[in-house]
Amino acid sequence: MEAPETIQNAWAGLKLVRTAIEQTCPAGVLPSEEAVLLLYGPEPVHEGEALAKAIIEVNAGGLSRYFHSNQSVGSRLD
Repeated sequence: MEAPETIQNAWAGLKLVRTAIEQTCPAGVLPSEEAVLLLYGPEPVHEGEALAKAIIEVNAGGLSRYFHSNQSVGSRLD
């Protein structure tokens, strides 16, 4: 497998993870792709860092701050 194909596969995998986070987590937990370029950098590893931080934020208890007290997690993820 050549390097360009490997990089394309890396981006495709990261896009799948980004999509899963965007579909299951509250808005704002993950910076936009454009923001990742500015905040972290242009390489796949930078996107991976942003995705990892979003996952850690949600799983470390940060999720509660993204929901209103009267909205359950289940109703947000439906």
